[in-house]
Amino acid sequence: MNIIELDDENTALAFDTIRELRPHLTSADEFVAAVRTQRKEGYRLVASLDADGQVAAVAGFRPLTNLYAGSHLYIDDLTTLSTARKQGHAGALLRWVDEEARRLGCVGVHLDSGTHRHDAHRLYLGSGYVIPAFHFSKVVD
Repeated sequence: MNIIELDDENTALAFDTIRELRPHLTSADEFVAAVRTQRKEGYRLVASLDADGQVAAVAGFRPLTNLYAGSHLYIDDLTTLSTARKQGHAGALLRWVDEEARRLGCVGVHLDSGTHRHDAHRLYLGSGYVIPAFHFSKVVD
């Protein structure tokens, strides 16, 4: 397992993997354009490669500072190809993000997870995450 940070030149390599989590993305070009926009806000993308050098899992995160959590890394996206699950890729990415948070002087790592993603929840809880709150959202017209 090898973890690399993806840059603008190789972002598209993560498209098939990110679609496991974000199926509304319809093309690699749309994905790369969205990541370019998010990078302006500090978004970064790291990938766990399988033995063949293919992207098996990906994590997208960004640094944030707010009153309730202080300086932290927020994981926007974390997903593994269905064919590569339960091989340790997501756990390796979480450990990598933890180390990056420490390196940057952050006090923690935060993420939200869909209520139906029970396997992911087991991973997060087993990795030391807690559930301190509910996340609410609202669409405005």
